[in-house]
Amino acid sequence: MMIFKVEGSRIRAALLAFALAGTASATFLPATSAHAQTRTLPDFTDLVDQVGPSVVNIRTIEKVTQRGNSPEMDEEMQDFFRRFFGQPMPGQPRQGPRQNRPQQPPEEERERPRGVGSGFILTGDGYVMTNAHVVEDASEVLVTLTDKREFKARIVGADKRTDVAVVKIEATGLPAVKIGDISRLRVGEWVMAIGSPFGLENTVTAGIVSAKQRDTGDYLPFIQTDVAINPGNSGGPLINMRGEVVGINSQIYSRSGGFMGISFSIPIDEAIRVSEQLRTNGRVSRGRIGVQIDQVTKDVAESIGLGKAQGALVRSVEAGSPGEKGGVEPGDIITRFDGKSIEKPSDLPRLVGNTKPGTKSTLTVFRRGASRDLTVVIAEIEPDKPAKRASNDREEPVPKSTASAAAKSLGLAVSDLNDAQKKELKLKGGVKVDAATEGAARAGLREGDVILAVANTEVANMKEFEGAIGKADRSKAVSVLFRRGEWAQYALIRPAR
Repeated sequence: MMIFKVEGSRIRAALLAFALAGTASATFLPATSAHAQTRTLPDFTDLVDQVGPSVVNIRTIEKVTQRGNSPEMDEEMQDFFRRFFGQPMPGQPRQGPRQNRPQQPPEEERERPRGVGSGFILTGDGYVMTNAHVVEDASEVLVTLTDKREFKARIVGADKRTDVAVVKIEATGLPAVKIGDISRLRVGEWVMAIGSPFGLENTVTAGIVSAKQRDTGDYLPFIQTDVAINPGNSGGPLINMRGEVVGINSQIYSRSGGFMGISFSIPIDEAIRVSEQLRTNGRVSRGRIGVQIDQVTKDVAESIGLGKAQGALVRSVEAGSPGEKGGVEPGDIITRFDGKSIEKPSDLPRLVGNTKPGTKSTLTVFRRGASRDLTVVIAEIEPDKPAKRASNDREEPVPKSTASAAAKSLGLAVSDLNDAQKKELKLKGGVKVDAATEGAARAGLREGDVILAVANTEVANMKEFEGAIGKADRSKAVSVLFRRGEWAQYALIRPAR
């Protein structure tokens, strides 16, 4: 249709020139050939020839214990349930106790196919990259090359947080992929995937990069594409038009379990970083500073003088953690890590996680209207500890609450913390909320909260609290930093209308 319109416009232009010149000697412009017009369209044939031999099919086998007459489940249905529901397909129907039930055959351990996936050759001596979920719980991994050679693979290491795994096959002279520069990848750029959807080996699909830095997890800014990805494509390469791998196909967004036009790939630079640690140590070591963080809203950023909504709001600091030792406090907003800007909360765990434990790093925090630099020594990540809930149930008398005219205007009645409460909450000061109504209640404050600062002014007791409120412009929203249990957050108390 487009070619016809282009040629038609040129013919009409030539006829008009002929009529104006009044002569039959007018020359027609030659129509552009169909081949020349399609040269600008993507042609993936050479890329398939170039990269195809580096893509492998991965089949996994698991050992299961089941009774002799347990029904066999379709391999792909098992993978579907495991991937999208987080549990294996039931091996047999559940039955309650009943009388005269036929005796079941004895249980036996046997091997069965677990799933299929894809991967690609990292090095000529047999290192292959894939997804961690492809080889998870596998008792045996089989790698098939495009020339139909099949190898038993050894799992070198797998990292669930990034969904990256490396396996090793005993072979040499293999065609390794070329690794691309993720910084050169642009939204709208054509990309191609090769894999084994539903076990169909060497299947090629193509599309464009829909978005970069897509947040779907703590440690990975995914590449979003519209390349058709289905179960079995997992672990296969995402390839740019230069024949370089720029990502690992890992996830899809789907309401049906099938492709719906949104796919996610792990950026290859992140994957390579993980693979190097897996090959060296068999596991990934990540840094931590021991803080719980949250988003900084636009309203809070403006009210405390931060300017734009950026950084990571520290809601709590783990006792004895690098953050506490370095002077990080609940309510701080971390805006930079080792000089790198923190635009959104997810930036911080990625930067800290990629830092070697034992490294001295600099945190820039925004506190009480000003920025300051803190030094922390990065520790190695460990399982998250459950947050402790602070209790105020003490026999020690609680100071009488006060609701001055200034406090009442915000809907607050407060009291000083007693020594036991300060010790339990690990606070040097603050005032406890005994009642929250009107503006304070609308802002989310409630009885039992502990106010630490008002309008960027730290308050250690009721006298300082009253002073801070007196100085605040109550015709505008007043920012309040408060603790609830182990968590710190901001609230904006807006004037009554």
